[in-house]
Amino acid sequence: MVLSIHNHKKLEPALSDYISNLVVFFVVVDPPGLVPLFIALTRGFEDRHKRIIALRGTAIAFVVLVFFAYFGKVVLQTLSIEMPAFRIAGGALLFWIAFEMLFAKRSERKERDTGEAMTDEDAHDIAVFPLAVPLIAGPGAITSILLLMDRTGGTVAGQVSVLGAAATVIGGVTLILLGADRVGRLLGRTVIHTVSRVLGIVLAALAAQTVISGITSIYPPN
Repeated sequence: MVLSIHNHKKLEPALSDYISNLVVFFVVVDPPGLVPLFIALTRGFEDRHKRIIALRGTAIAFVVLVFFAYFGKVVLQTLSIEMPAFRIAGGALLFWIAFEMLFAKRSERKERDTGEAMTDEDAHDIAVFPLAVPLIAGPGAITSILLLMDRTGGTVAGQVSVLGAAATVIGGVTLILLGADRVGRLLGRTVIHTVSRVLGIVLAALAAQTVISGITSIYPPN
């Protein structure tokens, strides 16, 4: 009985971290907002091709995030950028993305990226661009995974929590994109845009907290 209570107490922080990471990735990736973009991107394709694009795009996006999770800090160190500075810059970037989400600027930019990919004859496979990057593994997701991995302090449990949350969200995006036509009809653009704006408010708060964390790392409170 005592052992059971002890294990339960050990699991609580891990579960709390996982849920926190999950919220961050859900907000920055914005799965509901990807539905109308994916529908526009794959218009005219057969269902088989749509499934291939969805599976390939989400797989590539996850690989990109894992790469930055483990090698992003090396890139920063090579450029002589310290983590407090990256926290402040990353928080500012996330705040800008939140601003775009609140005022529908992000949807307009993503729709423009989608349109460019459909009309440019020399564009790469649309599963890579613009679906994987920047629609799924965009600046917000890459910045978030760098900041969250730094916050783990290098612990295995913390890294598993971050990557597990990223994998959960990417897996959810895969399922949503596989049924994008059905999801789009079920929710409608009004509901999708409303959800994106609510997520924008949450992201703005997370961005502010990230900036505060960066500043207090440089100037610790007395």
